[in-house]
Amino acid sequence: MFLLIFACLGAAAPLKAQTLPPELAQAWPQARVGGQHTMRFFGLAIYDIQLWVAPGFRPGQDTDLALSLTYRRSLSGAAIAQRSLDEMARQGAIAPVQAQSWLQAMTRLFPDVGAGDRLTGWYKAGQGAQFWFNGQWRGEVADAEFARRFFDIWLGAQTSEPALRAALLAPLQSTAAQAAP
Repeated sequence: MFLLIFACLGAAAPLKAQTLPPELAQAWPQARVGGQHTMRFFGLAIYDIQLWVAPGFRPGQDTDLALSLTYRRSLSGAAIAQRSLDEMARQGAIAPVQAQSWLQAMTRLFPDVGAGDRLTGWYKAGQGAQFWFNGQWRGEVADAEFARRFFDIWLGAQTSEPALRAALLAPLQSTAAQAAP
């Protein structure tokens, strides 16, 4: 879906408050921004990413969430798909047949992107993932394991970008700590 090279260093940068993307506003109007970050490669901004969650979300729960990436650079959809698969494989072995199936699905779902393009993915807990490009439906992968591994590229404990993960989840962790008795 929406990444460049996760071997690069992500640098925190403040982002303006974001409006719920229209594709989520229609289907999930109660979603709110959790955390956000700008992904950088050698100091160049690659994309801005926002985590969208339901009120009461707590990190570590297996519940719906969405990631929206707004690109600042051009990237090939095929490269995004391959890098996504590589990052998913970092989390544990993937059978070759499964890897090929997932790569084909992502290649179909992820178009080439340019500056200002937005890719949104919605993790549907226990079901799979749905994807939009600039608000237009692209499709879904009805595979819970694919969805978990895909979103763990950014949110999982084994992410290659722990600073990005922290920026997305930290605001939610502090909110959860404040709400605890």
